[in-house]
Amino acid sequence: MGNAAKTGVLLVNLGTPDAPTAPALRRYLAEFLADPDVVTLPRLLWLPLLYLVVLRTRPAKSAEAYARIWTPEGSPLLANSRALAMKLQGALGGSVTLALGMRYGNPSIDTALTELKQAGVTRLLLLPLYPQYAAATTASSFRAVTRALKRMGWAPEVQTLHDYHDHPGYLDALAASVREHWSAEGRGDKLLISFHGIPKQVSDAGDPYASQCAVTAAALAQRLGLAQGAWQMSFQSRFGPAAWLQPYTDEVLKECAARGQKRVDVICPGFAADCLETLEEIALRYAEGFHAAGGEALRYIPALNARDGHVRALAELTRMKLSEAP
Repeated sequence: MGNAAKTGVLLVNLGTPDAPTAPALRRYLAEFLADPDVVTLPRLLWLPLLYLVVLRTRPAKSAEAYARIWTPEGSPLLANSRALAMKLQGALGGSVTLALGMRYGNPSIDTALTELKQAGVTRLLLLPLYPQYAAATTASSFRAVTRALKRMGWAPEVQTLHDYHDHPGYLDALAASVREHWSAEGRGDKLLISFHGIPKQVSDAGDPYASQCAVTAAALAQRLGLAQGAWQMSFQSRFGPAAWLQPYTDEVLKECAARGQKRVDVICPGFAADCLETLEEIALRYAEGFHAAGGEALRYIPALNARDGHVRALAELTRMKLSEAP
């Protein structure tokens, strides 16, 4: 793994507001939605709409959603990411210095890189917590790191891990989490495998995200021995009027209820750590919609978070990548 004392890992997750309040959400959403990798509309069209309309209406509504899941430790995404980072650092040992940075919000990528620079790191691995590659997440994070390094005048040897959607350890950890859920709660009528969506136009232009999601979902179903019809892949969290990847998770759940599938299990393999999209959108809001449509129980299977199998998979990926020649 090279010069052990000078090897660093930057663990990157998407980010979170500092508080479940409208002002905090306004700051967070301004940074997030101004990213051209996230919203690909022409800047002259989008930025006036963002600042004159979206940031005047959406922050208060988003703050209410965050307030439903906020914990004494703060944002679930940040708390879960910190727990994962701590356990991963322990698994890697003292030969690697690990820092956690958020693409948007705090702790920022700049803060994490400063930690690593001060630790004397000369070789850096970028490890985004996005199992499936997408321009809006992985590529955006890589570009943010490149810009930050340039601002800092720091030029470590950089390696990148683009995705781990088909990594056996990751898939094994997902399967183990589903089996554990079934052992405790019983098996539902269907397993819904839900991923965050992206605009269909972006996917049609060549983004590999959708195909990687399909690989993950099929591999998970195979590990669980599920027959066709016992599981389905879907996409959540669409934003705006344009078409996104389909089928949409909320609509699939209504269809399940209409078919008499009263108990549905939902897992979200694209989220390494539980966050607003899993704990509020799926486990609360979509569960309420499913019940209103005639379903009895939507059981959300937690993200891998700091599960031992997840930590082992990420540690294996890290060691494997660091063993490669730069």
